[in-house]
Amino acid sequence: MNVVIINHSDSVGGAAVVSLRLVHALLDAGVDARMLVVDRQDIDVYAQPMGDGLNNKKNFLLERLGILLHNGFNKQTLFQIDTCTHGVDASQHPWVRQADVVVLAWVNQATLSLKGIERIHRLGIPIVWVMHDMWNATGVCHHAYDCTKYQDTCMACPLLGKHGHDLSTRTQQRKARLYSQVPIHFVAVSHWLESVCRKSSLLRESDLRVIPNAFPIDDFNCERLPNTGDYYDLPPDKKVAIMGARRLDESVKGLDQLIAATQYIAQQKPDLASKLHLLLYGDINDESLLQQLALPHTYVGPVLTQDLLNQLYQHSDIVLSTSLYETLPGTLIEGQASGCIPVTFGMGGQADIVDHLKSGYIAHYKSPESLAQGLEWAASQPVSREYLHQEVARKFSAHSVAQQFIELFNSLIFGQQ
Repeated sequence: MNVVIINHSDSVGGAAVVSLRLVHALLDAGVDARMLVVDRQDIDVYAQPMGDGLNNKKNFLLERLGILLHNGFNKQTLFQIDTCTHGVDASQHPWVRQADVVVLAWVNQATLSLKGIERIHRLGIPIVWVMHDMWNATGVCHHAYDCTKYQDTCMACPLLGKHGHDLSTRTQQRKARLYSQVPIHFVAVSHWLESVCRKSSLLRESDLRVIPNAFPIDDFNCERLPNTGDYYDLPPDKKVAIMGARRLDESVKGLDQLIAATQYIAQQKPDLASKLHLLLYGDINDESLLQQLALPHTYVGPVLTQDLLNQLYQHSDIVLSTSLYETLPGTLIEGQASGCIPVTFGMGGQADIVDHLKSGYIAHYKSPESLAQGLEWAASQPVSREYLHQEVARKFSAHSVAQQFIELFNSLIFGQQ
């Protein structure tokens, strides 16, 4: 079986990481799997570039220009919007032409156009689209937040402002035409995303199932390493709560929620405050924001190696996420695989990971008080780190996820014969 996964990048962004993991999970299961990208960082032989650099850059600039013309040249929302008007003609690539199944992952930012996806269909190859955010279900946005227009007709998109001229409506209509003409088999990576898509006017009648992202669970050791004061000055007598992101002060990551929770704990729960130490990792544009944290903390900056990430988790007791929306938060899975108790909001796929009050705590949305209660609960739990590791292994191991995809692929190939 030959499977080609198409994604924007081979390493930049969460979809790139999990898509490359899926390639290797399928390879380990005996599938001839490969990956095509337009932004190749040259990290893996199984991920190769498609198109050519000059045309790819031209497509990217033309698509961004089209968005700028419709959002009043607002750079703040430029990358919150995608239209799939430009992209590589992947149907001409020999890997695609030889494939039994083509899997689309995150194909925005001029990776593929909607017309290009239709050209792949004309080759007679079944198409599976793995959705990593809400874009397939909306007009132009990747996360609708509190907006519910995608459930009927997208128009006057808040991200476009008064300059939008219904670009969201037209893009939604273009998607509807594609979905009606091409039998795409959609995969949501969490049950939350599936429920969102079921409400969408675009996807409520589509072939849609849930298969989670694959995670290298065995790469994470759940043995707790002692804090002796010489490892990033982590105190030996406190519960360490770790939180990380590619960029900590990205608005969706909810750093303001963490700050509010620490201030609440310092004022209202001094006993808990004396027991906690925060460990933060990831890029941050404005490091001075961390001065607003009312609890002791250590900031280690970006984590560039798996070994360092493993060590940070093994020196921690709680893995914390204050993200406002997460389709399937990988840091919670990684932390739990390392034996840390998750504490998180529940707007997204967190419930697929956390069994509330058993393997973690799901706080009330945007409630610093509830987040504080979750940290208090987690700090007092004698939960086995091995149990937490086995729970995520059962759900998200590479072998388990690969088998679910292979069953889907076999059903599509068999249906064509």
